[in-house]
Amino acid sequence: MTEVSGTTERFERAETTGAVETDSRIILHIDMDSFFASVEMRENFELRGKPVIIGADPRNGSGRGVVSTCSYEARKYGVHSAMPVSKAYMLCPQGIFLPVNMPLYREVSHNVMEILREYSDKFEQVSIDEAYLDVSHLGSFDSAEIVAEEIQRRIKSHERLTCSVGIGKSKVVAKIASDFKKPAGITVVPAEKSEE
Repeated sequence: MTEVSGTTERFERAETTGAVETDSRIILHIDMDSFFASVEMRENFELRGKPVIIGADPRNGSGRGVVSTCSYEARKYGVHSAMPVSKAYMLCPQGIFLPVNMPLYREVSHNVMEILREYSDKFEQVSIDEAYLDVSHLGSFDSAEIVAEEIQRRIKSHERLTCSVGIGKSKVVAKIASDFKKPAGITVVPAEKSEE
């Protein structure tokens, strides 16, 4: 593991919290919040707080595709990923439609994934904006939550973006959990709870 200022200290704290240990696997699912739209809002301050929709602009005759993602402000109008942009325009005509800027998103994704790789040798990137970490070596879900908080802080500090984290005994449980408290949430599902 590459040492980063503050990271080693946080791991030591996580491993000495006195929390009850578990024999279960402990998996983190990290999911960037409204990734493409959030990157665009980071790049252009004037977009913040507005309904940003990533997809072809239906007002110039090329809006035959689907919404790649959208800001949480746009979701309040019922807009969501994979929706035809024509329907998104009907629901949110004041939306700001932006084309996909994949080179920029890949660059930011690379930076985020480099941060995540430092927390476990068992790392799996599953898309441009989400990954799994096996942190079973930490020994407890309380310790895993401390690490999740550290990950959120570092991504916020380095990339000015937020992510949500689900923690569970399997990838399925962790992925479901990461959706519970978006944006910027952490949801822990201890092994005993996931059995219920």
